[in-house]
Amino acid sequence: MIKRGFPPALNEKTEILILGSLPGDESLRKRQYYGNPGNDFWRLVGNAIGENLQDMNYETRLETLKRHRIGLWDVFKAGKREGSEDAKIKEEEINQFSMLKEKAPNLKLVLFNGMKSGEYEPILKSMGYETKVLPSSSGANRRFLKNRKSEWEAAFNH
Repeated sequence: MIKRGFPPALNEKTEILILGSLPGDESLRKRQYYGNPGNDFWRLVGNAIGENLQDMNYETRLETLKRHRIGLWDVFKAGKREGSEDAKIKEEEINQFSMLKEKAPNLKLVLFNGMKSGEYEPILKSMGYETKVLPSSSGANRRFLKNRKSEWEAAFNH
């Protein structure tokens, strides 16, 4: 089954962009980035920027990120995948990163949420951006990554 991602949530003031891989089934159903309540994304980013994102509605979360000059997007525009695991993504179609120079001219730092999206770090690094691959915010990784929270916090205080 082909699954399609969302348009980028960024603007001309965006300085930090967080790239995931492709929205999971719950996120696609809700039409929201990181819509699965089992994913720790909103908690991790909220801790890093000093905002209680997980208690906000989705639109307020996006507005809060914009206020902090943070954008969201995914590496893949579309791909085939059964379920929501990154390892099962096949026949992926990569997003057009060249548009970032125009749409987000102040972008400096690109953070990759997990290893799958991080495989594309060299592309964005070659475009002149500072980059960092972070441990995945997936709830499945919670028990394996003791210092995940501190890695996310450190990335926003570069």
